[in-house]
Amino acid sequence: MNKEEGEMETGKIVIEKVRGKSTVTKSFSKYPLKFIIPRKVGPSRVDAVWIYALTYGGGIVSGDAISCKLEIGDGCTAVLTTQSSTKVYKSLGSKCSEQYLEVFRVHSDSNLVLVDWITSGRHESGEKWDFTLYKSTNNIFLEGDQPLFLDTVLLEQGSIVPLAERMQDYQVIAMVVLLGPMLRHIQGQVQEDVKRMMAEQLQGSPVRWDRQITSNTRDFAKKPSLIASCSAFGHKGGGIIVRIASLTTESVYQFLKHQLAGLEALLGVSPYS
Repeated sequence: MNKEEGEMETGKIVIEKVRGKSTVTKSFSKYPLKFIIPRKVGPSRVDAVWIYALTYGGGIVSGDAISCKLEIGDGCTAVLTTQSSTKVYKSLGSKCSEQYLEVFRVHSDSNLVLVDWITSGRHESGEKWDFTLYKSTNNIFLEGDQPLFLDTVLLEQGSIVPLAERMQDYQVIAMVVLLGPMLRHIQGQVQEDVKRMMAEQLQGSPVRWDRQITSNTRDFAKKPSLIASCSAFGHKGGGIIVRIASLTTESVYQFLKHQLAGLEALLGVSPYS
């Protein structure tokens, strides 16, 4: 990394093995980003570093630009998360436009769990997909910059059909990537659950991950609360990607909580417990 790249970074964390444990050996952040690294999350026998990324003001505001770099050493385990969902605030009298780019560089035996999702906004207040553009890019490369997974989600207002109408009342879209040999058991379970769930929906008896949701309108009666697809990628199907669309935020939470519960053995606690 040259001096110019270092000056552009908003935050950087380096994690290395120290006396046999995953340890943060370098941590740097500046406005509008802040890191919180608790000393203990979960039982002490589990070797995992948890990092919470925060932004001043409770979200991302107009003009914010965040560039963050994490270096995870061999044999180390790290979790990068947030205390709550990240809010994006638009300027008065303007539409919101946000772009995200995440690049992961992994080895052939690395393990990666990536969860990337977006909600329509404050839909209970009538704010549904009310922005100009949203673009999220997630790229995974192997050694030597060999592309392993390249993905971009682009949501843009159209001149003919509004984005809210094109989303067909679905208020959440999500993507989950599971990659690596230590996640094979979770991958298999997710694939089976998604296959069973969608088969039951096609047969007219949709599976509801959120049992508290009730259908009081015709639209909810016609549409399943949550739909998902699952496919493999990489060498010998070493990774899987799950795509989700949901009518409610709670349905996605329940789905993720159920499907990722198996990570507790690796991370100390379940990510959505």
